[in-house]
Amino acid sequence: MKITVDQIKALRQKTGLGIHDVKNALEEADGDETQALELLKEKGLSVAAKRSDRATAQGVIDCYTHGGRIGAMVEVNCETDFVARNDDFKAFVHDLTLQVASMKPSSVEELLTQDFFKDPSKTIEALLSEQIAKTGENVKINRLSRFELGG
Repeated sequence: MKITVDQIKALRQKTGLGIHDVKNALEEADGDETQALELLKEKGLSVAAKRSDRATAQGVIDCYTHGGRIGAMVEVNCETDFVARNDDFKAFVHDLTLQVASMKPSSVEELLTQDFFKDPSKTIEALLSEQIAKTGENVKINRLSRFELGG
């Protein structure tokens, strides 16, 4: 099946991955977007495993307060300051901060097993794997903290 530019654009927009990766997945899936997404997800997990031993000396700390009564802070590390300054990466970290404020995980391990509040079909661990695949770098959720007034 011939893959169209529109198919590549649509899947690239959904995943944020590179054109080459998206095109290859669509070709391997004979143009089936659902199957291509599954292939990209599997590839993302293998990419994450390959990068897990790389040093993460850069990153972002994000803070969120809700009505002056709840506060959350999350530190997420990556390999380079180029990724740390990227708007998509910053949005990912902010989403994690909102997750911590709303879902009250007590540790990074607990956070990783939670369903993502914006899309319950994904866990935070799956979201992290997607971020690793998008950036091409090792990304680690290093620390989190949550405060509640009177708690």
